[in-house]
Amino acid sequence: MAWTSGTGWTGSRRAVLAAGLAAGLSPLVAGCQAGDGDGRSPFTGERGAGDKVLAVKIDNVSAARPQTGLEDADILYTEQVEAGLSRILAVFAAHLPDRVGPVRSARESDLELLRQFGHPALAYSGAQAKLRPTLESAPIDALPPGKAPGAYVRSTDRAAPHNLYLRPARALDAASGAAAPADIGFRFGSAPSGGTPATQQEVRYPAARFSFSWSGERKRWLVSMDGTPFRTTGAGQLGVATVVIQYVTVRSSRLHDKWGSVTPYTETVGSGDALVLRDGKKYQAQWSRPAADGGTTFTTPEGHRMPFARGPLWVALTPKG
Repeated sequence: MAWTSGTGWTGSRRAVLAAGLAAGLSPLVAGCQAGDGDGRSPFTGERGAGDKVLAVKIDNVSAARPQTGLEDADILYTEQVEAGLSRILAVFAAHLPDRVGPVRSARESDLELLRQFGHPALAYSGAQAKLRPTLESAPIDALPPGKAPGAYVRSTDRAAPHNLYLRPARALDAASGAAAPADIGFRFGSAPSGGTPATQQEVRYPAARFSFSWSGERKRWLVSMDGTPFRTTGAGQLGVATVVIQYVTVRSSRLHDKWGSVTPYTETVGSGDALVLRDGKKYQAQWSRPAADGGTTFTTPEGHRMPFARGPLWVALTPKG
């Protein structure tokens, strides 16, 4: 991959971490722990949490694929945007790729979603004029190109706007106030009893379709989009340990894009149904987030905390109904 500035592409630096065994038991569910016990990440349950939280808004139209650096993300959120398309919010802490992207513009929904991370850094290419004051006053370290110019680079092998990439380490140099990883409500541990065997699950947006296929060999849910394997430039088809399909309200916002399409607003404060995929099974669950500055908890139908498999997560914020 060619770049207009900076060093050449060196690929992902992510090392595969051993999950290990939990050091103790949660008072809520046996074998179910917050990730930050024993030096583990509160986002993945794996050892090593990282120093700062960096969220990056990622382009997801066909011209932007394959993306770069997503295999290093702790959490990948998908959300609906204009015209029924999808966009990704990638959260990094434990591992930083050399580059990640393509980077695109922020949405108002991102700010509500990110409140549970405390004061994270948010990298994005820009925003609608009406949204900029809200971004500037939000509890984030905002990192558009104008505030961290040395952190961005354009690829010469793709057309704009699908060719803007972020250097995460340089971006965090400009984010002195970014928070460290902390508990956002996730719990990790052995699979609960029950569940339904599943080899594939589909998630649909009005103009985008994701599918997740269980690979017993990789112990991962392999991601596809619109019938094609979802690949990154450095690691092939992306796989995650847990998929959370979180059913949410998606409503019209006060904003719209330059073509007149209304910008959807994804509500992540509240409660609702969820479907959790782990270890080749699917589990019915409930999610709850009473306040924007609190985390999101997932529980079983019996009211116990729902443990996720240790490793990266994909959270599909899916329109309910």
